[in-house]
Amino acid sequence: MGAAEDTRGWSVLAAVMLLAVLSHTNSAKDLEAPQPAPGSTHQHHRLKRGWIWKQLFVPEEDPVPRVIGQIKSDYDRGESAIQYILSGEGAGDAFEIDEYSGEIRTLKKLDREEKAFYVLQAQAINRHSQEPEEPQSEFIIKVQDINDNAPQFQNEPYVSSIPEMCPTGTTVVQVSATDADDPMFGNNAKLIYSILQGEPYFSVEPKTGIIMTSWPNMDREAREQYLVVVQVKDMLGLSGGFSSSTTVTVSLSDVNDNGPMFQHHLYTFAIPEDASVGTTVGRVMAEDADIGANARMNYSLEDDLEESATFTIKTDRATQEGVVMLAKPLDYESKRRYVMAVDAVNEQVDTSFLPFEEFTDRTTLKIVVEDVNEPPVFFSPFYEWKVAENAAVGSAVGVVSARDTDTVNDPMRYSIDKSSDTTKSFRIDPLNGTLTIAKALDRETATWHNLTIIAKEATHNRLSSTVVASIKVLDINDNAPRLAGHYQPYICEGTQAGELIQLLSAVDPDEPSEGHHFYFSMVPDIHINPNFTIRDNQDNTAGIVARRSTFTRKDRSRYLLPVVVSDGGSPALSSTTTLTISVCSCQPGGHCPTGGVEALALSMGVSVQTFVGLLVCLVLITALSLLMLLLRRHRRKQKADHKNVSELDLPDTVSQKVLYYGESRGRIPVSGPPCQQRAAVPVPLRPHPKRRNRRLAMEEVRASIRMSLRESHLIGPEDEIFRQFILDRLEEADEDPCAPPFDCLRTYMYEGSGSSAGSLSSLESWTQEEPVSGPRPHWARLTPWYGGGEEDTVF
Repeated sequence: MGAAEDTRGWSVLAAVMLLAVLSHTNSAKDLEAPQPAPGSTHQHHRLKRGWIWKQLFVPEEDPVPRVIGQIKSDYDRGESAIQYILSGEGAGDAFEIDEYSGEIRTLKKLDREEKAFYVLQAQAINRHSQEPEEPQSEFIIKVQDINDNAPQFQNEPYVSSIPEMCPTGTTVVQVSATDADDPMFGNNAKLIYSILQGEPYFSVEPKTGIIMTSWPNMDREAREQYLVVVQVKDMLGLSGGFSSSTTVTVSLSDVNDNGPMFQHHLYTFAIPEDASVGTTVGRVMAEDADIGANARMNYSLEDDLEESATFTIKTDRATQEGVVMLAKPLDYESKRRYVMAVDAVNEQVDTSFLPFEEFTDRTTLKIVVEDVNEPPVFFSPFYEWKVAENAAVGSAVGVVSARDTDTVNDPMRYSIDKSSDTTKSFRIDPLNGTLTIAKALDRETATWHNLTIIAKEATHNRLSSTVVASIKVLDINDNAPRLAGHYQPYICEGTQAGELIQLLSAVDPDEPSEGHHFYFSMVPDIHINPNFTIRDNQDNTAGIVARRSTFTRKDRSRYLLPVVVSDGGSPALSSTTTLTISVCSCQPGGHCPTGGVEALALSMGVSVQTFVGLLVCLVLITALSLLMLLLRRHRRKQKADHKNVSELDLPDTVSQKVLYYGESRGRIPVSGPPCQQRAAVPVPLRPHPKRRNRRLAMEEVRASIRMSLRESHLIGPEDEIFRQFILDRLEEADEDPCAPPFDCLRTYMYEGSGSSAGSLSSLESWTQEEPVSGPRPHWARLTPWYGGGEEDTVF
């Protein structure tokens, strides 16, 4: 402490001496200034007189107000005639002046770290004249530093990483602290660094704060992170100073200083024999204490061991495991166990830490195949046979064979899937798998037969398998050729001899391997056809050629020409088609209308336009007639449905079988002869279960009546035919329970031309009777009973 106090004392003394020298220099300059002449207009400067100062420093953080200095004018005689005024930084706030004595006092506690010095101005004014006795003087009050601030670390928190196994003295990080105290005054801001926690692994340089490693071969796998506590002190670490601490997190980064290592010398897995290729058998793992890229490794199966190609291994990058997978199908009956070696090697090798052989490890892998009851296996994955379409029923087509791959070796039973042989054309021997023909084959119906054959175990689990057998039916010449189309050849009247009339071609359902060869000819005859001949073009076509030039429609309109078509098969087959050759009056250009309206018009000797017009008129007339007939029948039907038949006005001599069909609401009183009264009694209609059949029968009856009426004008009532007609009609009316009483109508409607009494029928007389007074029933004609109106009897 003695050295610190001596330094402080010398600093204060140097400041006082400096101010004194400055003040003395200013006073000397004022004294040496020339005096102005009397009466001169030049402004004369007043000589600067000296100020008296006692103290120019104030300690910071001093809580007691005290006098820190005094200013005094040379004109001050102690009579209080001088007024001292203080202005500038902190005047009135931090400092005040006694206006009579000039003493300067502190008003509050000062902080050097907030403001290190204050610049103030002092004046001495005459109280009576208010004139300055001394010019304004500027001076500085300096706040003297004390150690009142602790050092603070910058850029916290501190985090650093160094590689593991690094040498001693490797720089980790540099820490830095600052002190708000005055570094130029004493040791208040002199800092020193030290390690509180982290030894013996780390050390710190006391003045710079650089942290370094002090322990060799630090292993990340043993300890990955360290916390180092660093302390900083001011006052060079002497007692009475302030201190702070910070924490530095030091991580060790990984280097590849460890190789992979399997935890087991033998790994055993089991897999069923029916496992599909690509199935995961199991996982093996070699542990590596390193992390990241240094821990990556590749697995491989040793090729020198037996059957290693049956399995493969790949690395799972997420877990660094070796995944063993099936690469080929397994067969329990062939091989039941596999033994192989698995190697694990690091991807990145650093021989500065370990030799190369330390970065690999090996283990043994044992895989056991489990037996599975498998379905039968056919000796061939596909069967294909050929058979001629004329092969006899029962002929053998081929043989399928399957076996049980299990150790039991069950016998097989064979069958055909019914959905693949819907025609039931084949059968198979269930014991030996021989496929035979069950029905005659036809290549033209089905060229291929694709059968699904089933092989099933006879005992045990009765597992089954299927195989496809394709049977191609070979063609034989069993179809005769025929002409390719329905030919309608014609020959124009002006055709010359040797001209081609029709080009012929043929088709054959058969498909010979060398292609079709058709031959065209005429039917052999004793006499040569004088009209036509057939010319074979030797390219499966032939032409009909005219032999003469005198064809006319007047002589003959049609000719029949038999054409024989034969194929080149063995044996050869042939067919005969008779063609009709028409003689046509061809139009210009050789066109002959062979059918339809045009041909019919030509045959009638009129133009096509005229004939078409006649046909259109005929169609229109027919349509109008049918429309009028339908309309008339519709009207008659409406009248018959809505008209209520009241009664029939017949004489007493008329048969009482004539019924009256009136309304069902009640009886209508009738006055008149008894015949009319009896006819007015309502009689319910009989049910008509067969109305349609009765309507057809009535139509026949009406047609017969109309024909008889026409004949009666010529024959007469005495004729035997007429009498027989009357008797037949009476018999039909008596036997038909659903027919109205036609006997009265048909008997008395017309008596013949020889009667002098005239007609007795009421159908012609009721309209001429005098009207009967009083209410009388409605009359209706019996026309609906026998069909048609009055026009039906007109001939």
